[in-house]
Amino acid sequence: MRPQVPDAADVLARVAARGWTLAVAESLTGGLVVARLVDVPGASAVLRGGVVAYATDLKASLLGVDAGLLAERGAVDPDVAAAMADGVRRVARADVGLATTGVAGPDPQDGKAPGLAFVAVATPVRSLVRRLDLPGDRAAVRAGAADGVLTLAIEAL
Repeated sequence: MRPQVPDAADVLARVAARGWTLAVAESLTGGLVVARLVDVPGASAVLRGGVVAYATDLKASLLGVDAGLLAERGAVDPDVAAAMADGVRRVARADVGLATTGVAGPDPQDGKAPGLAFVAVATPVRSLVRRLDLPGDRAAVRAGAADGVLTLAIEAL
């Protein structure tokens, strides 16, 4: 049995209650987080948009992640996740940024095992990053990372 899925509507309601807006930077989830958010009626009142920066170089060019950091550690890193969340806040002119990065598999990336992911949330008040070690195939890892970032957002808000 799969654990309860975090409620995208709850995330949007918490952001709205603060008068804030939200944007998402996604890598391994490839738009899955934004899709969950836009499934909620009225999401446009809060959601500014999303950036799918699947390729490592796009994390630098679109989101402003430090190219040196990416070269040194690779894209699957807690500091990269945090920089993606900050970057999407800036690019989208949003108050809250969510970010996902990791390895969906089946093969390792930059020496990192499939199932390893980092999710981040950046708000005007605080920033949080969480490591996730997710079991399963590509779909399960992607879904787990989307769940993970929404859960972290609820905690941060």
